[in-house]
Amino acid sequence: MRGFPTLHSLYGMAIRPNRLPLRMELLYIRVGSLHFLELQMKDFKDKVAVVTGAASGIGRGMAETFVAAGMKVVLSDIEQRPLEETTRLLLAAGADVHAVLTDVSKSDQVNNLAKQTLSKYGAVHVLCNNAGIGGLSGDGNGTSWTSSLDDWHWILGVNLMGVVHGIRSFLPIMIEQDTEAHIVNTASLAGLIAAGTLYGTSKFAVVGLSENVYLELQRGGFKPKVSVLCPSFVDTNIMNSNRNRPAEFAIETSAHAEPVAAAMREWVTEQCKRGLSPRAVGEQVLAAIRDERFYILTHPEFNPIIELRMKDILSGANPTLRPPPSVAARDG
Repeated sequence: MRGFPTLHSLYGMAIRPNRLPLRMELLYIRVGSLHFLELQMKDFKDKVAVVTGAASGIGRGMAETFVAAGMKVVLSDIEQRPLEETTRLLLAAGADVHAVLTDVSKSDQVNNLAKQTLSKYGAVHVLCNNAGIGGLSGDGNGTSWTSSLDDWHWILGVNLMGVVHGIRSFLPIMIEQDTEAHIVNTASLAGLIAAGTLYGTSKFAVVGLSENVYLELQRGGFKPKVSVLCPSFVDTNIMNSNRNRPAEFAIETSAHAEPVAAAMREWVTEQCKRGLSPRAVGEQVLAAIRDERFYILTHPEFNPIIELRMKDILSGANPTLRPPPSVAARDG
């Protein structure tokens, strides 16, 4: 549409429509409609998706969903054997997938993931920064002041910097492609309400990062879109994240967890076992990409708690300690 104002160039005028001449208003509507139709990702067949943490849990659920939609999927994970097994099963089912062993906390490995994606498929249309850890059992307590710096470095390195590395490695490629593209960052319900200091801090940061990247792309008139995934209890192995704890952050002591912390860990583990299936989360992610929906809230029963936190903020009230609804209560 050479010679016509772009939607981006009319952005400033859009906030003052009463000052637009009638012909310009009609042109704005026309250009905006064409822009919307051009950028929405409706057809997923043969599109290329990259999923970190794809060997199990939510990542595998997203990968299976994308494959079922006809997409080519690059599977990335830090666990070699589960990654190989998931890849084998998907290939046997006729999927077009490619595995890349990756530690997302290392920027050079995420750069390599991007390089291998382009080498294999020549493009990337969907990036799911999903790899994450939780349920750490460092020194046995888990409060902000007793958790080790190794715990802090590890969880922020994976949950937050893993997302940062994904954005830095893949978003410039998506912008350069100048086609429809979408990034999904996995946060958590714990990124919207206070729930676990170390884990929650990392997930609050992912929500804030995602919101700002979304707005950066909007202000710049770039085509890629962003969503943030905020699930609650999902049937994954996240509470056993210490299985992947790197040697540099090895636990030096064998201290036992405090009774309250141990009970909470046991409760969360049980809720996860009874939680939403990873495939169901994957289906919601695909729908959000199709609808260009930013917030992906997979557990609507928790929305009242999110609302109460927002009301506390707006009213100036202090944070309130509220017991979360459990899966058992929802199902009962």
